Amino acid sequence: MDEISDPKSLNIWDYKPWWCQPWSILLTGIIIVSGGWFITRILLLTVILSVLIVVWWGYFLMIYPRLFKEYLEQELKNFPIK
Repeated sequence: MDEISDPKSLNIWDYKPWWCQPWSILLTGIIIVSGGWFITRILLLTVILSVLIVVWWGYFLMIYPRLFKEYLEQELKNFPIK
């Protein structure tokens, strides 16, 4: 992460490096699930990996960005940037 594109941005992805962007999180999950299936051919393992990956996606792609935005909005109310 060299610079923040907009220092007042409420978007968490503006503060993250390239390897921690939504596309890389999705791609990593797909590779892990696919790799688990192609290496082991065990359906139960693939299902367990899939559930864990979907939970990971849910947190990092939906919940965490919303919490970050709410936190910044609250901070901006308390300490406005001039």
